[in-house]
Amino acid sequence: MRGLSSFLGLAALSCALQAAAVSIEVRDEGGRPLPGAVVFLESAQARRQVRPLAQAEMGQAGKQFVPQVLVVPVGTAVDFPNRDTVRHHVYSFSATKKFELKLYIGAPANPVVFDRSGIAVLGCNIHDQMVGWIVVVETPYYAISDAQGRVVIDAPLGNYRLRSWHPGLPVGVAAQDQALELGNPAQSVSVRLPGVRP
Repeated sequence: MRGLSSFLGLAALSCALQAAAVSIEVRDEGGRPLPGAVVFLESAQARRQVRPLAQAEMGQAGKQFVPQVLVVPVGTAVDFPNRDTVRHHVYSFSATKKFELKLYIGAPANPVVFDRSGIAVLGCNIHDQMVGWIVVVETPYYAISDAQGRVVIDAPLGNYRLRSWHPGLPVGVAAQDQALELGNPAQSVSVRLPGVRP
């Protein structure tokens, strides 16, 4: 029994050693840090590991989408609770997901399933200032940059496509794509996103 536990312990240690952290710094074309950038690592292995979230929501409060940017793995069902005292009419005409939730207060009966990767731009037919984004990814390895434009992502060692996107980019612009080889020890990468509007 002791031999089996030692073997399992070594196997767990070996698996842990096969992962690494990558620190990514996202900046605009002028070199300023970009908070709120979505960064994710794509690969064939990552696609095999992706699972929908058990729960996700894009709420409305103060006549704004909350959060303004939501990242979900493909297949995730997203709730759209309206916490305002006025009705909203939420829609997206994006190729990633076309849907419409007609005038409502409270929570619609059914969530919207985002079953295709890409970026869905959201709006409200009643309140033109309301804009939100749902970024649907085919990977479990993703994050949103902090106030200094930084993210840290832990992922298994291997070759990835490092993709970066920001809501300040023009509508329809795809996430920037570059190669990344993730190995030990931990790495640092810098990404520039030209064309981001304040």
